[in-house]
Amino acid sequence: MIKPIRDAYNANFSEEKYKAFLKDIDDTFNYHVPFKIAETPVFIPNVLKQKLIDACNDIMTVINKPNFKQLTDGAFFDTNTIVPNEDNHAKFIQLDFGICRDSQGQLTPKLIELQGFPSLYYFQELLGNKYRTHFGNVIPKGFSQHLNGMTSDDYLPLLKQEIIGNTDPKHVILLEIEPEKQATAIDFYATAEKLGIKVLCITHLKKRGKSLFYFDENGEEVGVLKIYNRIIFDELHQRTDLKTEFSFQDEIDAEWIGHPNWFYRISKYTMPLLKGDYVPKSYYLDQLESIPTDLENYVLKPLYSFAGAGVQIHVTKSMIDDITNKSNYLLQEKVAYAPVIETMDEPAKCEIRMMMLHNSKTNKTEIVSNLMRLSKGEMVGVKYNKDKTWVGGSTGFFE
Repeated sequence: MIKPIRDAYNANFSEEKYKAFLKDIDDTFNYHVPFKIAETPVFIPNVLKQKLIDACNDIMTVINKPNFKQLTDGAFFDTNTIVPNEDNHAKFIQLDFGICRDSQGQLTPKLIELQGFPSLYYFQELLGNKYRTHFGNVIPKGFSQHLNGMTSDDYLPLLKQEIIGNTDPKHVILLEIEPEKQATAIDFYATAEKLGIKVLCITHLKKRGKSLFYFDENGEEVGVLKIYNRIIFDELHQRTDLKTEFSFQDEIDAEWIGHPNWFYRISKYTMPLLKGDYVPKSYYLDQLESIPTDLENYVLKPLYSFAGAGVQIHVTKSMIDDITNKSNYLLQEKVAYAPVIETMDEPAKCEIRMMMLHNSKTNKTEIVSNLMRLSKGEMVGVKYNKDKTWVGGSTGFFE
């Protein structure tokens, strides 16, 4: 987005460098990353950076309201999904913005989705380091994945503080469903390396009364005191084949890092509660008084889906009429992504995830990193970008 840097990066790029960059990432944990990693990072100018900060602050004003939990109690589609011992703050918040142009042609962010759930906090740090290793001669030294002067030397200890704290790491687990089969497994490996914690499948988590434990490689029983949860509930509900001793609805003597209820509270369900320059109009489908006549300017989203599943981008009235469970859907104003990243052929559009963390020492939720997705298709996602180059997962370096 910053033309002199973009021009220099593109002129410096070669397929050989890109292949060496990908190989370096794969070699880090002897694991081939299954998702597409973009050929380039994104260089974010100060003006856009400030708008992103303002947008995050606007949204956090709503999330920090004393009655936010009351406003979002309807997010639980089934009371059986409520997990006991909810805390007062979402530990992890992700705010996804499409980069657009306003009526004056200036770059501006528009909120796409938000989630109260961890993202790739450790992989993104690794990815930024690899971009610098292989393309660092054209990435300005003053640019950073972090904000407010934060460096890697600040970021990694902060994550450790919030996930591990004073607990012995062997009593902390990263919980997933068949973690080795997940597309984001490299983030689990990076997390385990930095924190020294166990990456555990839910089927291996044992329960005795309110106590949780697992068996280590020596067959020794290890108690679990903290759970860094990475299970997406869509998948958990679909995996009726899993044999587990533990249910999320159990009362347990372990602490959630972050608590699963925030997955529902800070989600697409939150969108209609938000207003402002950086938020598209959003409506609960079952509360819509009349269907807009300009449906071509809207998308239809299931409230409880992940990674774009079920999203309809060509909405019709009959499509809405045919939905029987309207309380599970959201009608949202379309966001017009701008093709702002010059590549070797057509320009790419991009989406930026502002990755936030609640700091227990300061009692504030702050932006700590970012994740970017580049796209040349109708939507950001693999199926819309097949056989395209200069698309996929990336990171932003802020001016």
